Amino acid sequence: MSEHDAFIKTPRQLITVVVLAFVVPVLLIALLVSYVGAGKRTGAGSDGMTADAIEARIRPVGGFVLRAADGPRTLRPAEDVYKAQCAACHDAGAAGAPKLGDTAAWAARIKTGYEALLASVLKGKGAMPAQAGGEFEDLEIARAMVLMANKAGAGFDEPKAPAAKEAAAGSK
Repeated sequence: MSEHDAFIKTPRQLITVVVLAFVVPVLLIALLVSYVGAGKRTGAGSDGMTADAIEARIRPVGGFVLRAADGPRTLRPAEDVYKAQCAACHDAGAAGAPKLGDTAAWAARIKTGYEALLASVLKGKGAMPAQAGGEFEDLEIARAMVLMANKAGAGFDEPKAPAAKEAAAGSK
């Protein structure tokens, strides 16, 4: 075969090449159109411009809940506060945290009394950061602390909400 010989030698080969020259590009274009059309649409007529989608895109990363300072408060159960705030360290004993229910580890802390223990919890002590001013009210943190201390044998009374204290004082 010399340098100038034709690749197509028969009419059948010619027909095959001509048909493939039309069919292959059409198939490629059809596949590209289906690939592009299968993606999510971000322009007009898509769900990307709904109020919920826009809100999700512009929402602050940290998020916050706006509450009235004098509005009604529903205290979360001590178990829920413990699981959300305290369990990460006190279940495993991380960084010297006394484990939940470990009487020996809690004994020295319980001896200091409720007020000293609460001050340590709210202000922070050792590796434990301050718990005051976070997601939970100080009263909720105090109730979770009482839960942990009582599971280690303390016998502290669960702190009551201020309204409950005033109502109890008024009935005496």
